Amino acid sequence: MTIPSRHTNRTDISDMRAPLPTLLLLALLPLAAGCDQLGAALDLPNPKKAEAEGRAVGSGCRHAGRSLEDCYTLNPGAEKAAVFAGWREMNDYMMEHKLEVVPSQNTPAPRQQSAAAEAPRPPAGR
Repeated sequence: MTIPSRHTNRTDISDMRAPLPTLLLLALLPLAAGCDQLGAALDLPNPKKAEAEGRAVGSGCRHAGRSLEDCYTLNPGAEKAAVFAGWREMNDYMMEHKLEVVPSQNTPAPRQQSAAAEAPRPPAGR
């Protein structure tokens, strides 16, 4: 005859806690399905979008015949690595297909300072 241990009829609390985090995660899983839409609604930065925009900027600069440095200067908010990748891809494409540069007709005019702006101003209060 075997004597039952004293823990046979008692429920161990640690055994009941083990599935709780799993059940909680499973219950919250449907709510996580719209996380990408939540990021768009809150205007959170999207790294894939920033990469694609940088490549587009770089390829547009190369197609317009702008140097890479000019492209960086004209687009300070774009990621430099993505701009370079787009510029290089467009350069390779243009070389392979023997395409000519299409100069931009919308280039902003350089700012010219007037002589009055460069002249020293008298101190205030006189």
